[in-house]
Amino acid sequence: MLEVAKLNAGYGRVAVLREVSMAVPHGKIVGLIGANGAGKTTLIRAISGLASIHSGEIRFCGRIVTHVAPEDLVRRGLVQVPQGRMLFGPMTVRENLEMGAYTVRQGSAFESALDRVFALFPVLRERAHQPAALLSGGEQQMLALARALMSNPRCLLLDEPSLGLAPKIFALILAVVRQINGTGVPVLVAEQNARKILDLAHYCYVLENGRIALEGESDRLSSHPGVRASYLGAG
Repeated sequence: MLEVAKLNAGYGRVAVLREVSMAVPHGKIVGLIGANGAGKTTLIRAISGLASIHSGEIRFCGRIVTHVAPEDLVRRGLVQVPQGRMLFGPMTVRENLEMGAYTVRQGSAFESALDRVFALFPVLRERAHQPAALLSGGEQQMLALARALMSNPRCLLLDEPSLGLAPKIFALILAVVRQINGTGVPVLVAEQNARKILDLAHYCYVLENGRIALEGESDRLSSHPGVRASYLGAG
């Protein structure tokens, strides 16, 4: 579904990612773990068309999308939930959802998408006419995810979804991610909370200093001595 091959990327001429190769197969949840500054956000942004790609290749649904504009990637179904949520604070919840659905042209399709996200996050229906800035942190993360879902993504990219959330709210977000994946949508999750992501994902990559240091099925990585020592707090 999504393939990254020997990607070198960063910001301007500054290199952050070096020879990164990874894949997100159809119907799978893939985790990307690593310390702060390892390059996780840069990789998500490079895939989304928001970072400078120096060399390498990105393929989505069998087509090369290495230098495709971000808005065109969204139209193709590759959709990101950014770190920090990046909502339109003065706009209402519904207006934020409408912004997420700008690629949905038919009114009936918009209403169907709206019903789906309200079913996943009932509190957003209750808050539909409130400014996004007045929501709690957890509700804002729900809205950011719901906004991404309004475009009916074929592949979903999540960048640090736990940021600023209480453990109970983060667990709720991950439960919804499982539901979304259960409908067949592949998901790439970049996250510092390695324990939660190893429990969630089918396959994981460990990013260190802009390079893939380890990869494997999540249950195997969970027992890897280096992962346990560096990311799970176990000796």
